[in-house]
Amino acid sequence: MLGYAFCGSFCTHARALEELQNLISLGYDIQPILSETVWSTDTRFGTAKGLLERVEEICSRAAIHTVVDAEPLGPRSPLECLIISPCTGNTLAKIANGITDTAVCMAAKAHLRSDRPLVISLASNDALSANLKNIATLLSRKQVYFVPMMQDDPEKKPHSLVADFSLLLPTLQAAFQGRQFRKLFL
Repeated sequence: MLGYAFCGSFCTHARALEELQNLISLGYDIQPILSETVWSTDTRFGTAKGLLERVEEICSRAAIHTVVDAEPLGPRSPLECLIISPCTGNTLAKIANGITDTAVCMAAKAHLRSDRPLVISLASNDALSANLKNIATLLSRKQVYFVPMMQDDPEKKPHSLVADFSLLLPTLQAAFQGRQFRKLFL
């Protein structure tokens, strides 16, 4: 079973849902995980309830959304891989610094205790500034892999990076082989 976690980069949820559906259509069994922000926040991109219903419909199981429910995802309920898609800069910083105050961060901590792959699809407006050190920290960690990313608007958002969500599956396959898929930055 794979874990698939959503963080609050609401503008990328549609692309993350496409990749979740793709993984299900390929036969992967997936446990959805939602950050508390995603679980409870309505935005111009949709309602929290609408996203939850869609995710649970796709995965045919209830989403984990609390720290308590995410904690067993390590040794007691191991996942083959945990995917965080999208992963915000906030969540990236917390994982890099060992902070486990959200369901997604706890899932990542619990999962990494089992030395299994963690795949991150980053979507962050400060990836090339305040969060660059956190990308570097996680690149040096065993079993952490990034979906290749690019600047989404170099003129108006010069510090922003977003994953190429269409490369999630090959990144996952490479992670299962213990390697980073292709170039990190496109």
